[in-house]
Amino acid sequence: MTFHIGAKPGEIAGTCLLPGDPYRARWAAERFLESPRLVSETRGMLAYTGTWHGNPVTLHGTGMGMPSMSIYANELIRDYGARTLIRVGSCGALQPQIGLRDVVLAQAASSIGSPSTSIFRELRFAPVADFDLLAKARAAAPVPVHVGGIFTSDTFYDERSDLTDQLQRHGCLAVEMETAELYTLAARYQRRALSILTVSDHILTGAALPAPDRETGFAAMIEMALHAAFAQG
Repeated sequence: MTFHIGAKPGEIAGTCLLPGDPYRARWAAERFLESPRLVSETRGMLAYTGTWHGNPVTLHGTGMGMPSMSIYANELIRDYGARTLIRVGSCGALQPQIGLRDVVLAQAASSIGSPSTSIFRELRFAPVADFDLLAKARAAAPVPVHVGGIFTSDTFYDERSDLTDQLQRHGCLAVEMETAELYTLAARYQRRALSILTVSDHILTGAALPAPDRETGFAAMIEMALHAAFAQG
């Protein structure tokens, strides 16, 4: 057990899928895993471990934002030995060719700052995805998929329209709140990481998925994550 994860030794799998919403972790575990069992509910952050085609998998909520992601990713890696960490979350599209329910694979993640910023001092570290995971996820995509850079923001209710304009101008695909720190921690600990993001809203048009569709529309990225983690070759 750690400060934030109540699982016992051996109850967390080496492969962890990380939705922000703890209830999405429960939904995905019940839908995709065989014999899922609740292994942690500390502070209401649910974690389930089961198997997928015989492979152990943990689905663990991470909450919102880089500080929360940093806490859970650090403890999963350092205290429970997680080696593959795949964020399965939502994002807001920044480019006109991207539609609702499309999937974005984050090749790299820009940010203004993160919990790791102070470590690098003057260096602007460029955190990137594990290429093997990314390639396998793309090959398994059952929906339109877009690969490229994203922006990890510290704020949900952002009022920097000038920054949004520059991100769009430079080809940034989408905005979300966790990936830059996840990729940085994966690099620090020599782990594999990938963010698979379903487009739930569009920054340009204001279009958004209704609340019920945010659950049923996210199945594709869970399937992609599982295939990426365990596909051979």
